[in-house]
Amino acid sequence: MSEPLALEVRGVSKAYGAIQALKDVDFNLRKGEIHALAGENGAGKSTLMNVVDGIVSPDSGEIRIRGEGVAITSPERAQALGIGFVHQEIALCGDVSVAENIFMAATNQRRAFFMNYRQLREKARGVLKSLGGIEPDRLVGDLTISEQQVVEIAKALTLDCSILILDEPTAALTEHESRKLFAIMARLKERGISIIYISHRMAEIFDNCDRVTVLRDGRHVSTDDIAAMTPDTVVRKMVGRELGNLYPQKNPQAADAPVLLEVEGLDDGARFRDVGFALRRGEILGVAGLMGAGRTEIALGICGLAPRAAGRVRLDGRDVTPASYAQSIANGIVYLSEDRKGSGVFLDMPIAANVSALDLDRVSTPYGFVDRSAEEAQAARLADSLRLRRGSLAAAVSTLSGGNQQKVAIAKMLSIGPKVIILDEPTRGVDVGAKVEIHRILRDLANNGTGIIVISSELPELIGLCDRAIVIHEGRIAGEVSGDGMTEDNLIRLASGLGTAPGGRHVGHG
Repeated sequence: MSEPLALEVRGVSKAYGAIQALKDVDFNLRKGEIHALAGENGAGKSTLMNVVDGIVSPDSGEIRIRGEGVAITSPERAQALGIGFVHQEIALCGDVSVAENIFMAATNQRRAFFMNYRQLREKARGVLKSLGGIEPDRLVGDLTISEQQVVEIAKALTLDCSILILDEPTAALTEHESRKLFAIMARLKERGISIIYISHRMAEIFDNCDRVTVLRDGRHVSTDDIAAMTPDTVVRKMVGRELGNLYPQKNPQAADAPVLLEVEGLDDGARFRDVGFALRRGEILGVAGLMGAGRTEIALGICGLAPRAAGRVRLDGRDVTPASYAQSIANGIVYLSEDRKGSGVFLDMPIAANVSALDLDRVSTPYGFVDRSAEEAQAARLADSLRLRRGSLAAAVSTLSGGNQQKVAIAKMLSIGPKVIILDEPTRGVDVGAKVEIHRILRDLANNGTGIIVISSELPELIGLCDRAIVIHEGRIAGEVSGDGMTEDNLIRLASGLGTAPGGRHVGHG
């Protein structure tokens, strides 16, 4: 007899009022395979996995684990059945250490009165060693988003699970960190652990997975061996239409355009040192680097969102070095955080109120009251230009998909008519269709003269979208790539500290 399936989902449906999140969905997982689950935002991927993890109760259908029918009524029951789930949304306790977060479930179940913290730290250090070596004593609240994601993965790996669900696990990781994760996944597969891998990144799916299941509009579309598929085929099944090129055409004149923004000698004495570069009008400039290299900190320093650093920021030749973010906004330089839900948008506020949040004076009466009709008119204009899929502008942003939430965040920046836009991981956690639209939006803005800086851990995005890229290593610019030099090898080499030259250097021009 053949070995039973590690997991089998049969005919699962789930509705939230009039919204049918899942409709008669089938899914199966073999022992020791890595099975990709693909689909646009809102396709039903997370709902299906929440059913498997006991977070959501299905309206109908059944689940079988190793051939036995089971009722998964809670995450605790799922864990007892050997299911571990690393969620896309980070859920850690910021006020305690990394080690305590990793072993929190085990700590809650122990009966001993005293905690052996030395033993806890050493166990955590062993788990973290293969994931980048974060110190177990550090407070989680002091970690970056990407470091917190590493802790989430480490926490799941300590569970004695036979089925591991990874929901966009590399969304906050750099290329180097992602490779470490893929190596860990391969070792888990060799041990017979089955992995469900949710990702919008086709390269990751095709490099690491055995099969792929596509969901669309809450329904099962197909399940196929990766060897029999192409990325284009999977994308067509996901979106139900042809997308065209993932990246818009670059601007061949960008290299000769006048300088718009100059950063000179930016230095906070700790996280980044002597950073200098120029951004040209109509150019999309990429910023690459490993986790902790200082990419985000540099962006915050440029915008006045970090403690005052030495150095100068010039816009159109005029000194605009900001003492605060309010000054930066007034000068036309805006920043979009990598933490969309924490800092990019106000989830519980209406779409229109989010769009106007950076500068209420633009939609206020002379007496200081917000003119709701002006606010809605501004939001409608920007929403239409960004092809925002929405109902009422009075609806909360939390009702939108991830890609459309990101469009609201972009609309908020555009509301002030910025000259320079800095975006930190602008397409993290959004589906391939939304990525294409966001890339188009950024290129359209650049073609109209806006200077754009894109920080991204996704190297294909930097190469496909940006006219040029600078690479940060340990707080300094290690080099610059453009033209034919825009390759993953060059970016990784510079980000790893290989070939670093004082003041940065160029690597290839087309």
